[in-house]
Amino acid sequence: MVKRVKTAVFPVAGLGTRFLPATKAMPKEMLTVVDRPLIQYAVDEAREAGIEHFVFVTGRNKGIIEDHFDRQFELETTLEVRGKVAALDELRQDLPSAGRTSFTRQQEPLGLGHAVWCAREIVGNEPFALLLPDMLFKGRRGVLKQMMETYEESGGNIIAVEEVAPQDVSAYGVVGRGPGDDTGFRVTGMVEKPRPDEAPSNLIISGRYILQPEIFTLLADQPRGAGGEVQLTDAMQTLMQRQPFVGVKYEGQSFDCGSKIGFLAANVAYALDRDDIGDDFLAALAKLGLHTALIDGLKIAAE
Repeated sequence: MVKRVKTAVFPVAGLGTRFLPATKAMPKEMLTVVDRPLIQYAVDEAREAGIEHFVFVTGRNKGIIEDHFDRQFELETTLEVRGKVAALDELRQDLPSAGRTSFTRQQEPLGLGHAVWCAREIVGNEPFALLLPDMLFKGRRGVLKQMMETYEESGGNIIAVEEVAPQDVSAYGVVGRGPGDDTGFRVTGMVEKPRPDEAPSNLIISGRYILQPEIFTLLADQPRGAGGEVQLTDAMQTLMQRQPFVGVKYEGQSFDCGSKIGFLAANVAYALDRDDIGDDFLAALAKLGLHTALIDGLKIAAE
């Protein structure tokens, strides 16, 4: 029987140097796409997939994330007194229920693999989901929900992948594709930032994983890799020799919000898709002098 995945880990200890000075005093995970922080989108995706326990691996100056997932009685009282019922309901719906969140510190910036290892005592001997909040996905169904459907059939370890132009693979971790369709194919290997002529495919790892707890044992002894950091990919390559890895080519559009261009593109796409502000945003774009054909294209893309 496949063990149910009930816990998700969110690595949120990064410094966000690409967004300085905005991230000097505010975590990059709290940057907003329209009016919701990036970390909230990731938590929403996890909740849609049935996750019950949310584990945040934080660092210094990240207390605002913990505050975000806590009740603010003064704010709630003010909204209630002013009759702002819709805003109050939205705040309450966004919160995981009491006892569903845990926070642990990554005390040194030793990479994604080390951040995942820091969650080991909270996760325990159970499979877990791993979501990188920098990656935002827009689609009819959340990426993790799509992965869960595959996991329930196959078990093992699941990696979300997307297709990129072959010449762009050198910026990403790339998987080798074995038998199976887009909803679940055997991963035959992983290569970090390969040259285009050496890449096993043009399918890149996209920041969503379902992993078995044996990964923690490997990470505990994992030598530091690229950049002097403990690399999750290195540990997954070792685990692949013992357990199956399955790739899911998800349905939806991705935005790398760790980059300024990806973050700005996400804001445009999500704003255009909003019933309350989409039309007004289009009008504002027109006032900026954007060509009508470009605006029409943006609207179609958002749909």
